[in-house]
Amino acid sequence: GYKGNSMSWRPTYRSSKFRNVYGKVANREHCYDGIPITKNVHDNHFCAVNSKFLAVVTESAGGGSFIVIPLSQCGRLDSHQPKVCGHQGNVLNIKWNPFFENIIASCSEDTSVRVWEIPEGGLRRNMTEAVLELYGHSRRVGLIEWHPTSSSILFSAGYDYKILIWNLEIGEPVKMIDCHTDVILSMTFNTDGSLLATSCKDKKLRVIEPRSGAVIQQASCKNHRINRVVFLGNMKRLLTTGVSRWNTRQIALWDQEDLSMPIVEEDIDGLSGLLFPFYDADTHMLYLAGKGDGNIRYFEVTTEKPFLQYLMEFRSPAPQKGLGVMPKHGLDVAACEVFRFYKLVTLKGLIEPISMIVPRRSDTYQEDIYPMTPGTEPAMTASEWLSGIDRDPVLVSLKDGYQRPNQLVFKAPVKEKKSVVVNGIDLLENVPPRTENELLRMFFRQQDELRRLKEELTTKDVRIRQLELEDLTLNQS
Repeated sequence: GYKGNSMSWRPTYRSSKFRNVYGKVANREHCYDGIPITKNVHDNHFCAVNSKFLAVVTESAGGGSFIVIPLSQCGRLDSHQPKVCGHQGNVLNIKWNPFFENIIASCSEDTSVRVWEIPEGGLRRNMTEAVLELYGHSRRVGLIEWHPTSSSILFSAGYDYKILIWNLEIGEPVKMIDCHTDVILSMTFNTDGSLLATSCKDKKLRVIEPRSGAVIQQASCKNHRINRVVFLGNMKRLLTTGVSRWNTRQIALWDQEDLSMPIVEEDIDGLSGLLFPFYDADTHMLYLAGKGDGNIRYFEVTTEKPFLQYLMEFRSPAPQKGLGVMPKHGLDVAACEVFRFYKLVTLKGLIEPISMIVPRRSDTYQEDIYPMTPGTEPAMTASEWLSGIDRDPVLVSLKDGYQRPNQLVFKAPVKEKKSVVVNGIDLLENVPPRTENELLRMFFRQQDELRRLKEELTTKDVRIRQLELEDLTLNQS
């Protein structure tokens, strides 16, 4: 029989293929060094990563900026590294578009949301011109999220307590979610993006139908002060991190269809920094990273008891300010890597990749730890989603994925005029006019176009009349 601490041993634990997952820090030469990481105290990650680029919000005098480094460019950063620096205030959040790896969105204290196109191979000079500048919030904008399955839909949450939904096909806000009474702390989507959950400073947890703005479920949290919320894929569950009434760090698991009581609440520790939750739907693993400490604990999530199975803890003396996460298709499947963090170590100006590895002896592709996973192809357009359609992500296999050069899915049509095409949409056409002059020019262009179309219609009308007459004479003879 098994003797010892029965608490740490459960049958489900023993059979798990993830019980020995370990965190492996990249060698120093594979880290990114000499980065002037922002000193902003906002509880965001201040970095974003995909299979091509690493983007980091930097400390900058006047305005706000972030740097974009090609992933392969490890080591020490050149002090003249070009920046993306169009914002007039601090950049508070940056997110790569999940479907187009050269497109990144940023939001700022200057009340704007901006969308940038990063050239292949990275920046060669400072970039000040965004593809789109989106104005709609009346106060600073703290959060942005791309819709998980439709292209060109971006969500932003501001200190005006509003969430705006932007349709980048037209460069306009198309919906406003106006149910929060204080600052929104986090936003998270279910798998197909038909539901949005938020945590808010007003102590309420909400599940919202984003297109109508209807609040479907709401919890007022008495004992558990919620900071962050994350959807657990399509398990119909939510996980929140927060603080108990005794000021211990805590997590809670909720049924998305009934928020009256958490399914389970668990104390984590007595430290004070925020707990950032990350969920990997493919492995059903939940990672909890403490802000201001160096710990990353991880659990396996199940639908039956015990619901949350503690696996292990990755420890490091260097505190993390924020963490970027590599999308699945950017992982090294040959090394059985199932998750990868990019950890911001502010004091050292250092970014450290941390790989979560499943120890396996075989060199063949491990099908069981890499189920089909969302790739870089959107399931639908912005208009389709806005019209009420929901679709699950388009899944891909990662088999041989790590050797695959990144194909660009979206090819820009050949055009004479300068255009920036994202998912077949020309974003430049939608940049709002900046000046009176430009407004007038645009107006005259439209007038010309109208005149041309009217003339075309008239000539077609005349031609139709001629044909009808010819027809008549033919029939009579």
